[in-house]
Amino acid sequence: MRTLVALLAVAAVASAAPPKLTLTTAKTDPPKEVAEAVAKLLDKDAISVSGDDNVLSVTLWFRAELPTAATADQFKNGLTYREIPEGSLLGVVKFDKPFTDFRKQEIAAGVYTLRLAVQPDTGDHTDTAPHQDFALLVPAEADTTADALEVKAVVKLSLKATGGDHPGVMLLYPHHGKEEKAEVVAQKDGPRSVRLRRAVTNGNKKTTLGVSLVIDGYSKTR
Repeated sequence: MRTLVALLAVAAVASAAPPKLTLTTAKTDPPKEVAEAVAKLLDKDAISVSGDDNVLSVTLWFRAELPTAATADQFKNGLTYREIPEGSLLGVVKFDKPFTDFRKQEIAAGVYTLRLAVQPDTGDHTDTAPHQDFALLVPAEADTTADALEVKAVVKLSLKATGGDHPGVMLLYPHHGKEEKAEVVAQKDGPRSVRLRRAVTNGNKKTTLGVSLVIDGYSKTR
């Protein structure tokens, strides 16, 4: 009897295991929906992630260099997302299938820009995410500038991605490691993200910033 119970327990754990995610990189032009001004800022290497359950299929083009107004001391001490201006373009993502964002909203298959935003420190956001840094999803056809946008403008454009009253969001985790090659990692609290390092420049000052973008998982309080 104990053996049967043990076998059933193992089977239950196995069935609950998340699907395996496979990451590949290849030099790929951005989709035609991406404006020329945006496409010029993107890395030539596209990062594709797919799940063995045939549900998740995501391709990412990260910005080759991120802008910053950080001081020399901030460069020396190490940059965070907060040294990147809010509203800045982070990259472009293509969903081959409908995607569930971190707020558990369904995002239609298609092409979207990713713009940096900080979650407002308001009561309705309390304990909804482990971090406040997000990439907001904007339909690529609606985002034609390489410049940083006002956050209110980004939020308004992102509502087109959800068709509701909340923008489409992909959570950003800190990434303090030195690994530059893109990889999929599982966070301790469950979500899985693509992480890598991106170049950051300000005049003649250069460094890299770790980026870790959630592609699988959502807030447990939503």
